[in-house]
Amino acid sequence: MSDVILAKDGIDPRVITLAEEIKAAQQPEIDALNGMLKSWGMPQASTDGMAMDHGGSMDGMMTEEDMAALDAATGTEASRLFLEQMIVHHEGAVEMAQIEVDSGTNPDAVAMAQAIIDAQNIEIETMREILQSL
Repeated sequence: MSDVILAKDGIDPRVITLAEEIKAAQQPEIDALNGMLKSWGMPQASTDGMAMDHGGSMDGMMTEEDMAALDAATGTEASRLFLEQMIVHHEGAVEMAQIEVDSGTNPDAVAMAQAIIDAQNIEIETMREILQSL
């Protein structure tokens, strides 16, 4: 999602900054999660942002239609769609991370989940503030 919005012209500068920050923060999270999965002998997670095996039905995962709408949008509409979709995406991540905090047994995974909750809740608030001012 961040790559899509960063490739567009006429995007609110606050959205560009946020997209760059999200992109920079999420890759290390993905790498760390994949490292844990590998150490546990589990298959690594997809990094394309789509719930391919779940038809987009996982909480916070974008559907192909969502991505198409974002891809087609321009200017303020693209900024608005990015923020709305990213809020839903972050809320889904917070919900999944909360499950790990509540019932996880691996201290590293629980700590990472709590860090994700904290960081993404801050980003959600920022996105809501920007969205209200568009």
